[in-house]
Amino acid sequence: IAGCGRRAVGMAGAGLRAAARCWLLCGGHGGPQAASSSPSCPGCGPPGPCPHCPSAPAPAGGADLSAHLWARYQDMRRLVHDLLLLNPAAIYANNEISLRDVEVYGFDYDYTLAPYADALHPEIFCAARDILIEHYEYPEGIRKYDYNPSFAVHGLHYDIPKSLLMKIDAYHYVQLGTAYRGLQPVPDEEVTELHGGTRHIPLYQTSGLYGKGPSIRQFMDIFSLPEMALLSCVVDYFLGHGLEFDQAHLYKDVTDAIRDVHVKGLMYQWIEQDMEKYVLRGDETLAVLSRLVAQGKQLFLITNSHFSFVDKGMRRMVGPDWRQLFDVVIVQADKPSFFTNRRKPFRKRDEKGSLRWDRITRLEKGKIYRQGNLFDFLRLTEWRGPRVLYFGDHLYSDLADLMLRHGWRTGAIIPELEREIRIINTEQYMHSLTWQQALTGLLERMQTYQDAASRQVPAAWVKERQELRCITKALFNEQFGSICRAFHSPTYFSRRLVCLLTYRGAFTFYPRRTPLQHEAPLWMDQLCTGCMKTPFLGDMAHIC
Repeated sequence: IAGCGRRAVGMAGAGLRAAARCWLLCGGHGGPQAASSSPSCPGCGPPGPCPHCPSAPAPAGGADLSAHLWARYQDMRRLVHDLLLLNPAAIYANNEISLRDVEVYGFDYDYTLAPYADALHPEIFCAARDILIEHYEYPEGIRKYDYNPSFAVHGLHYDIPKSLLMKIDAYHYVQLGTAYRGLQPVPDEEVTELHGGTRHIPLYQTSGLYGKGPSIRQFMDIFSLPEMALLSCVVDYFLGHGLEFDQAHLYKDVTDAIRDVHVKGLMYQWIEQDMEKYVLRGDETLAVLSRLVAQGKQLFLITNSHFSFVDKGMRRMVGPDWRQLFDVVIVQADKPSFFTNRRKPFRKRDEKGSLRWDRITRLEKGKIYRQGNLFDFLRLTEWRGPRVLYFGDHLYSDLADLMLRHGWRTGAIIPELEREIRIINTEQYMHSLTWQQALTGLLERMQTYQDAASRQVPAAWVKERQELRCITKALFNEQFGSICRAFHSPTYFSRRLVCLLTYRGAFTFYPRRTPLQHEAPLWMDQLCTGCMKTPFLGDMAHIC
């Protein structure tokens, strides 16, 4: 899965340039100036003379050593304050991919070709809430809850037996401060106790079909936001009123109510009745599809939505001849079973909307097909391997099997990524993150001083580091933080997006090399300044 973002690196201020030269002369490794015979800065190696560094060795201990540590702290604060990251466009990819090699492009419809406005979420929430009250006989008091768009983020996990909504990182650990029961935070100590003395979530609990283990569900698609909000509100009501409930029953009822909104066609009715309100940016959809066709690419559409709904939306966004852009159109595909179940054959839909009974031996351009399965699709089209690039919004039901079992290239559509990148590019975020990294480096390097007075200084730094983490997290979402990161680790959800509109057909996306823990960082946005290892800092100091 490739990724699209806007981020670049720049630095401003003569103080930073001077500090950069100081680093290279006194402690750099690998740059052309690193060959200088100048001794290293204190904290990086043997102390030595430098106009920007202490000229004397570190004191042996006591109050003088404490003052020395705080002086290093202030030096690092000044350096980080001068760091400024700029914002020209850039592309990030998880794997190297050349668009020249991609011959076939596939798309889901909802939230992929058809981007929906956030105004749809409160409608889904309220409709499902009313279904719970009117059809599942839940308490009338639940109707007081309204949809809160700022409560949850994508990719969270729900521990059904414990009624815990939480964020888990890529290593199966619950991120501190991101566990909620209902609408109330659960202390970290209680989360650890509930999971048997650890924050680790065993793989078997989360590795079931499409992220749905026996007791833990991960919320992946766009429609899961109102589901998480409703689930939390209902649990909050029951707990707040001292009502006993079975966690599994409550979870299933809420999930079924959300499903009813889709199955009963309520969502489709809202969108069809007010396309202007709910469907966004049709011009980009037409531009992307037209460009791909002009480049000789083959296109297909696989969606769970019914044809009349897709047809109305595509006519608005692309025009009445939209079907001529696609070599294959499949509706009501019943994903994710479309990708795993061999039993359902394709059926052709005629112009009157009736299903034909004849056996499908080829998939024709301009025709509409229903149901089917991926194995017949591959056999009839021979579209296999990395020459196929498929886009969807659900990382599991749209993308996982296609990549792991069939070798297709896949692109995840993540609307929130645009907002997160805007936050990442703010001065507040950049300075906070860089100072966190610098402080982490200081903590690592200065822990050699173990006398009583010295140990009090890093303790204050640890507290400040945790406060900075909480501040940075709240920039994205006060409860759960970024959808892509859990402090220093990636989240379980973390994936990226490809933007096609501005890239020519022969463009190659190259993955960014992310340094491992034992490697020196090579890019400023991956820099732990406290480690004092920046091979190209001198050159990068002149970027503006």
